[in-house]
Amino acid sequence: MAFTLDPELAAVLQALAEQGGPAPPPERDDWRTLRARGTASMRWMASLLPAFPTGYPLVQASSHQVRSADGAEVPVRWYEKAGSTPGSAVVYAHGGGMLAGSVDLYDAVVAGYVQATGVPFLSVDYRLAPDAATGTGPVEDVFAALIWLGGRAPELGVDPRRIAVMGDSAGGGLAAGVAVLARDRGVPLARQALLYPMLDDRTLTPDPRLTPYVAWTWDDNWTGWHALLGAAFGTDDVPPQVAPARVATVEGLAPAYVEVGELDIFRAEAIGYAQRLADADIPTELHLHGGAIHEYDRLAPGSRLARRAMEDRGRVISSL
Repeated sequence: MAFTLDPELAAVLQALAEQGGPAPPPERDDWRTLRARGTASMRWMASLLPAFPTGYPLVQASSHQVRSADGAEVPVRWYEKAGSTPGSAVVYAHGGGMLAGSVDLYDAVVAGYVQATGVPFLSVDYRLAPDAATGTGPVEDVFAALIWLGGRAPELGVDPRRIAVMGDSAGGGLAAGVAVLARDRGVPLARQALLYPMLDDRTLTPDPRLTPYVAWTWDDNWTGWHALLGAAFGTDDVPPQVAPARVATVEGLAPAYVEVGELDIFRAEAIGYAQRLADADIPTELHLHGGAIHEYDRLAPGSRLARRAMEDRGRVISSL
């Protein structure tokens, strides 16, 4: 039985196609072109949301620096809603295939969560592969933000036992990796929220049934993982906190919210990871959205699919 693209997403993609034909895909391992395209795409998707700060009048942001495991200074941005004192907080890692994206490009995304829930967010400008960081560098950057937030919890009005980690796409993979580090290093973590997460460096074989729909391709995935892993790519030397699908046991990991589209190359790895968590009796909520491609919510933020997903995410964030 053939897949069917959600009609509202199909309309958006048709309109984009009419504005200009699709550019030829970048060559495998051409991370510079893939980064440029990803940056342009994220900038366009950000333009579909109200601009920050004017579109989020109650949300205030402040910039800080955290020190990563190798001594590097990593920028972070703290967003909070005026008059809100929830006591919980979220550390957020943006998407971008491990090689693109920034806190600036996610201003409106993160501010939207904060305005909707009142829960403050710490957004992490982790270093990008391959020129700024490789291997464990990005996940250690996000983990450093978790430690920074926990250490300043009293002054920020946060209960360190009520901090979650969240991310989309590559950021979802990093969030899952941070959950592994938090377990292994004895750091409390209330929840991991993984939005169409990039979890497994072995997702490289095209599925012809999905090929007509994919926004992030298997060649793109190869490029992103190779940029991050370098010589370790394709070997048994990949650290499980970098590719969490490889973790030997999920016992003791934080409760999870996992969400993925039916027409996303990350579908199988996201479902498989959620199944492992559930089998280990870890509280796990999984959403598989029919007719949805990668980043469906950002491509069509006003669609029924996106609104439903945002309601679920808001409920989970507010429950921390």
